[in-house]
Amino acid sequence: MANDLGIAFYITICCIFFIISKTILMILLYKRWKRKNTIYEHDFSGGKMVMFRSPLLQSLSSDVFLKNTLKLSNKDIIGAGGYGTVYKLMINETMVFAVKRLNRGTADRDKGFERELEAMADIKHRNIVTLHGYYTNPHYNLLIYELMPNGSLDSFLHGKSMDDKVLDWPTRSKIALGSARGIAYLHHDCIPHIIHRDIKSSNILLDQNMEARVSDFGLATLMEPDKTHVSTFVAGTFGYLAPEYFDTGRATAKGDVYSFGVVLLELLTGKKPMDEAFLEEGTKLVTWVKVVVEERKQEYVVDSNLGCCYPVVEIKTTFDIALMCLQTDPSKRPTMAEVVKMLEQINVRENCN
Repeated sequence: MANDLGIAFYITICCIFFIISKTILMILLYKRWKRKNTIYEHDFSGGKMVMFRSPLLQSLSSDVFLKNTLKLSNKDIIGAGGYGTVYKLMINETMVFAVKRLNRGTADRDKGFERELEAMADIKHRNIVTLHGYYTNPHYNLLIYELMPNGSLDSFLHGKSMDDKVLDWPTRSKIALGSARGIAYLHHDCIPHIIHRDIKSSNILLDQNMEARVSDFGLATLMEPDKTHVSTFVAGTFGYLAPEYFDTGRATAKGDVYSFGVVLLELLTGKKPMDEAFLEEGTKLVTWVKVVVEERKQEYVVDSNLGCCYPVVEIKTTFDIALMCLQTDPSKRPTMAEVVKMLEQINVRENCN
């Protein structure tokens, strides 16, 4: 009996030592990462600014950046959403940023800032918008991003673009693939995995080369690789949310896949998910397209802005991929890695033609 107690005591001590050593190691690794990735971290009167290491920011002092940031006003607003207002911050002709302001005062807003910062602080991917740093004080939080000069996919598809440019099919196909690669990176390559929970056309930004960048991580949820879901409150944008989300309250990677399927339909049809015409008929974009595709009449719902100059085979294949993503049963939906492979095949065919 005494021997058993001795063994149990030994195991307990080993476990405690292991936990303590792991905790110390994580703290040391975090401090090392912080030294490596942070250019400066300064406390100002009533607030703190942290800027991450970036070639763009090497010559910029914290005082200059903060001075310009605090001058932002309504004339600098370039966007707004449920979780904050976005401003254009111009330091000089070569240094322009997007600054997202989240007012404090509610637990929901503060958690949105924490989620976005936690999800974005260590992400580096060509199809995800880059977070350069943040500023926080008792009244509001600021997230400092690279500015995407061509705005959002939503602005191009739904008539809000300043130049009223029309996206041709090769550009739409490139945007679809880039967005898919960004989401796949979140799902498969990040540890812990990241579920975005708000994939939609207004959260897909376009850089100077019309490359897609996934943005807005205010609802993002982290998920350990051995988990299948995260239980959370239902949030997101109607028209993009997977049907099972309302029933279970579980955020899953397959929920993001469903939302991406809706974005594909937007690219194909030019229609909003909750277009007024659909609401009048008591339907929505997903239901409407499913009926049309079943009747093999895809050509009747393709965005009229494409005219007749589009590859029919690629369009039909993209419709098929979208409907795979929109399966009612989440287990039948592909993963984002599989979606990327299918979209890459379309791009290969386009480049060969």
